Amino acid sequence: LRLNRNGLPKCPEKPERHCSLFVARVAVVLSKNACNVQYRRPFGCAVLSIADLLAGDSKDDLVLKVYMCNTESDWYQIHENIIKKLNARYNLTGSNAGLAVSLQLLHGDIEQIRREYTSRFTHGVSITRKLGFSNIIMPGEMRNDLYITVERGEFEKGGKSVARNVEVTMHVVDSSGQILKDFISFGSGEPPASEYHSFVLYHNNCPRWAELLKLPIPVDKFRGAHIRCEFRHCSTKEKGEKKLFGFSFMPLMQENGRTLPDGTHELIVHKCEENANLQDSGRYLKLPFSKGISLGNNSQAVKTTKESFWITSFLCSTKLTQNGDMLDLLKWRTHPDKIAGCLSKLKEIDGSEIVKFLQDTLDTLFGILDENSQKYGSKVFDCLVHIINLLQDSKFHHFKPVMDTYIESHFAGALAYRDLIKVLKWHIDRVTEVELHDHIQEVLKAQEYIFKYIVQSRRLFSIATGGQNEEEFRCCIQELLMSVRFFLSQESKGTSALSQLQAVFLSSFPSVYSELLKLFDVREVANLVHDALGSLPTVMHGDESLQAVKLQSIGKTVESHLYTNPDSRCILLPVVLHHLHMHLQEQKDLIMCARILSNIFCLIKKNSSEKSVLEEIDVIVNSLLDILLRTILEITSRPQPSGSALRLQFQDVTGEFVSCLLSLLRQMTDRHYQQLLDSFNTKEDLRVSNKTVFPLIWDSYFFLAVIFINQLCLQLEMFTPSKKKKFMLIFVLGEHKLHFIPALIGPFLEVTLIPQPDLRNVMIPIFHDMMDWEQRRSGNFKQVEAKLIDKLDSLMSEGKVICLSYNSLSLKIERETWRESGVSLIATVTRLMERLLDYRDCMKMGEVDGKKIGCTVSLLNFYKTELNKEEMYIRYIHKLYDLHLKAQNFTEAAYTLLLYDELLEWSDRPLREFLNYPMQTEWQRKECLHLTIIQNFDRGKCWENGIILCRKIAEQYESYYDYRNLSKMRMMEASLYDKIMDQQRLEPEFFRVGFYGKKFPFFLRNKEFVCRGHDYERLEAFQQRMLNEFPHAIAMQHANQPDETIFQAEAQYLQIYAVTPIPENQEVLQRDGIPDNIKSFYKVNHIWRFRYDRPFHKGTKDKENEFKSLWVERTTLILVQSLPGISRWFEVEKREVVEMSPLENAIEVLENKNQQLRTLISQCQTRQMQNINPLTMCLNGVIDAAVNGGVARYQEAFFVKEYILNHPEDGEKITRLRELMLEQAQILEFGLAVHEKVVPQDMRPLHKKLVDQFFVMKSSLGIQPSPSTSSLSSTHSASPNVTSSAPSSARGQCSSALLNHIK
Repeated sequence: LRLNRNGLPKCPEKPERHCSLFVARVAVVLSKNACNVQYRRPFGCAVLSIADLLAGDSKDDLVLKVYMCNTESDWYQIHENIIKKLNARYNLTGSNAGLAVSLQLLHGDIEQIRREYTSRFTHGVSITRKLGFSNIIMPGEMRNDLYITVERGEFEKGGKSVARNVEVTMHVVDSSGQILKDFISFGSGEPPASEYHSFVLYHNNCPRWAELLKLPIPVDKFRGAHIRCEFRHCSTKEKGEKKLFGFSFMPLMQENGRTLPDGTHELIVHKCEENANLQDSGRYLKLPFSKGISLGNNSQAVKTTKESFWITSFLCSTKLTQNGDMLDLLKWRTHPDKIAGCLSKLKEIDGSEIVKFLQDTLDTLFGILDENSQKYGSKVFDCLVHIINLLQDSKFHHFKPVMDTYIESHFAGALAYRDLIKVLKWHIDRVTEVELHDHIQEVLKAQEYIFKYIVQSRRLFSIATGGQNEEEFRCCIQELLMSVRFFLSQESKGTSALSQLQAVFLSSFPSVYSELLKLFDVREVANLVHDALGSLPTVMHGDESLQAVKLQSIGKTVESHLYTNPDSRCILLPVVLHHLHMHLQEQKDLIMCARILSNIFCLIKKNSSEKSVLEEIDVIVNSLLDILLRTILEITSRPQPSGSALRLQFQDVTGEFVSCLLSLLRQMTDRHYQQLLDSFNTKEDLRVSNKTVFPLIWDSYFFLAVIFINQLCLQLEMFTPSKKKKFMLIFVLGEHKLHFIPALIGPFLEVTLIPQPDLRNVMIPIFHDMMDWEQRRSGNFKQVEAKLIDKLDSLMSEGKVICLSYNSLSLKIERETWRESGVSLIATVTRLMERLLDYRDCMKMGEVDGKKIGCTVSLLNFYKTELNKEEMYIRYIHKLYDLHLKAQNFTEAAYTLLLYDELLEWSDRPLREFLNYPMQTEWQRKECLHLTIIQNFDRGKCWENGIILCRKIAEQYESYYDYRNLSKMRMMEASLYDKIMDQQRLEPEFFRVGFYGKKFPFFLRNKEFVCRGHDYERLEAFQQRMLNEFPHAIAMQHANQPDETIFQAEAQYLQIYAVTPIPENQEVLQRDGIPDNIKSFYKVNHIWRFRYDRPFHKGTKDKENEFKSLWVERTTLILVQSLPGISRWFEVEKREVVEMSPLENAIEVLENKNQQLRTLISQCQTRQMQNINPLTMCLNGVIDAAVNGGVARYQEAFFVKEYILNHPEDGEKITRLRELMLEQAQILEFGLAVHEKVVPQDMRPLHKKLVDQFFVMKSSLGIQPSPSTSSLSSTHSASPNVTSSAPSSARGQCSSALLNHIK
């Protein structure tokens, strides 16, 4: 953002639309000298730490203070000094300079952000790329950016008595000597330039700049290009000319193709004449450019090496490399003697360099292998493994498809399979050698792609030779897999290195199946896999992680294409079932076992018509039926876990096993069932089993019926008798139905989601029956009520529509003895539904707005006051808290969490795991809440409230002698006091909002609220925000109370106007000596009452003096809760209206203006005010208004004999007004004396004008000038108090003058 000489943006429209995904420091601005030659000079620097902002989603404007250096030579590190708070090296700029920056953290990749935040991109967003490669490099990502930091220089005086004013000019020059246009970038959002000019430091021969530039030079222009830096002395005396005295240059690429290495380079400064022509680059390119480096055979001697210039370079390129080892490897044919060394150094090359040249690197490796496999086979294999594993890294993971494409389309190593198989077998045969374990582990990780290369190589060889050496290849594969079987069969005790190798191999072994199927018959591959998996040891007491990986490998095998083929499945099934049986027997990895079983039975069901299925069923029944039944009985008899996540996992795995059992039972024949019955020793065993399973079966039946009915594909049908019969079965259970109350309330309520009236009507008698049976058993139906309310809340929160005829249910209840409590329940549920419907509709909106928060507050209060359901109340407290955090309402978030805090005591009572809170004591949870609330009060700048909580928790720490935490809390409390005194707080405005009409949600309809506005939000902005939240609303253009037709209208009407807070703590505000930083809190916090004044004229309006008939209608609004609180708005509970007479109005206006003057003068006296403009404007406004008839109008209206005779009851008020006018004259006199001491020279004429006008004002009031007013500064230089500043003689003179004027 470039500024002009007045400190304003050169492009006025740019600040509004200039966005960047990264915010950097403010550097310098342009300045002009007297000769109209432009120089860049240091001005100011602003720094913002975004560490705290990254945790939230801040949208507030942040004001960055602008600092300047004490010593100009420190400019290069001013931002570091500000960050480190080295205050002695910088200070604030003389002007009131600052930058307002708005930051918002956006989540997702750039394309996602473009979709979700389209409005951000409508005005041209500047996207700042990372300085270097991102954490994830994408294939096809094109980048060729050279970053140059102009560091510093060392220059001689050059025959001058003082040091030079050095300016550096940089160009990028191509191989033909032409300057490349528009390839220098100063920062995001700035247009590219063809040259760069550094800022100028005054009389400094060792200037430091530390300016970063980006040179986005295309690859085709990189070779032969160089940077040229020209050095000029800038003088303001000699016609303001810039005189050339030297230059430096640096080539961007060496002759061997290697680019400029990263790092700092010390360049030689070549002296030249002022008029030297540097356009012919061929004349100087033969000169040495850097100390100690010379290019070419040049006989010219360098004139001087005392002067130097330093720059730092950093290349971020996807096409060029600085790595000499990579270049040597790619050019291996040029230097065959270096091949071994190049292969050894490949692992040391940065991964980003390898993936940039992935195809070239792979071609090089296989070219070397073809050239001399005997000599380099092992080294090439190691390099290939290194590259394959490099692609496993998340940073390069997206390059896997590039390698896949290379194997399919570009790989040409037809003979490579022999060496790859041989070296792979060599490694597997040596798994027991401890010193090779790390290397072998890397090899096994890469086996998938090694097999891909082997298979593709063999296919290429077969195509080229017509399938020669086929038997030899099969033998090689067989021998390789024999080594694998031996390796897998080795038993290891504990977590040995061998078990780790086995786990690594098994994790990727299933990915090899598809490659082998490209060359072998499906049964051949199945046999190879069967033998490999069958060789695994059967013991289960070894490494548990290995057992888990083993089962995962079995699972991947079942999910593979190999297993789906019936011919191979019959071979693989026995070994799969064998491993499953072992894990089920030990009750280990049940979730994975259930998943594998589900996949097995899914395939059986798909292929149920095939003959092979019967054979598979026989194998499964013999292997798994018994252990499957024992597993189900075992897991259903266990107590359910307490945690919700674990409980859900437990239920899922139980359902999986039961569904697998049902699938197996469906496929079994009579012979299989007879075997099952024979397995029970006695009939009693069978009876016990039935008693255990009976409730589970019925429970599962009804749950399944609900799921069946709720299927979307069935909801288009009529509600047939067969479906109705499924629910009517509950009535035949008799007293056994008590087993299902209240568990089935939720599922049956879900049935009412279906838009079928007949089905919903069936639910009425069921709910009535449940209430009746619960009443019989317990004497009430509290359980039914609790479950019904919980489920209603859950379903409505999910956005579902509950349609249940409560009128029909009420009619059935009317005939019961318990009808009174039943009707009460229906009424409560109805009111709850109204609020839940509003909540559901509001939550459909995207962004957090006042409707969402207001609706949540309404529902939260309902659960507390009407239902007394503490758990639901706490849940909605946290929902409201999350909404406030998302909307950046930190103060409201703190007040919201305080509701939960107030429910807790400082006790050691244990509390269960709840929401995001772990299992802990009540004391610990309350401590955690206190700290979170303090943090939110801090972020909301409501530090006084945070201090109160700091004291409370400090008392607890002190009572437990926890001095460590007590110390931290006292320091936190002290920091909050510091923030009160040091940081700026904006006083928000308040607005009264009326929501009229039947179209508003229930919680807003025909109600009025007072809302606390956002920072910087004025009435117009607030009105627009409300109209955006309620796009169908009509804004009322008057402040009168609406009539009944508006209340009953089928529309939405918004009535909005600003209101003034009435602080409760007037004592603090009126006490002298209290800083405004403290008073500002009490002006806008803990406010219950607000007022709105409507001026009007009563009687005949006097056109000459309207003050005579100007009355004020004052409306006072009293809220249900004080602001701020758990919401930014609260409902108006009561309104009071009074009328103020013109005299009372005049008294209040003068009181307020006098108080404002006192405050500004006091601030100016105590140096709290850095800028005296507010005082100047206030003095000017009062004096100018008085001169033009302001106060005099009051005299004409209220001090005349006619008014005094007609209004004898106003005698005291007239006296009060007279005193205030006298007091204002005294305050103005003292204020002008203070103003004279601090007014800057350029504002002296205005001050003189104010003094002259003040004398005119006094004359208009009838106050004669006195010696005390002839010299304002001398009279009041020692006056300590604003209200007693005038001498007694002056006060007496003023009083007598006013009395004479009245007479």
